[in-house]
Amino acid sequence: MLTNDFRIAKVQRTLRWFEEDIPLLNMRVKELSKERQESARKFAAAVIDETRAELERLLQEQPHDVHDSSEMPFEPAD
Repeated sequence: MLTNDFRIAKVQRTLRWFEEDIPLLNMRVKELSKERQESARKFAAAVIDETRAELERLLQEQPHDVHDSSEMPFEPAD
């Protein structure tokens, strides 16, 4: 079973890959009709939006075990 941290890292990597691919997508579709270019760009934008939503969902599910800095640490027993 994959840990939540691993899933988050994987989705972050995927999101970065999608976002960095936009200029290449524009090059790949430049020979297509305007309608098909727009369709490809809308699809890419939808995939990026879905990936961002998935990342947000995973981050929301992450356990909140971060310690409050104002709390005093436990002292060892003698």
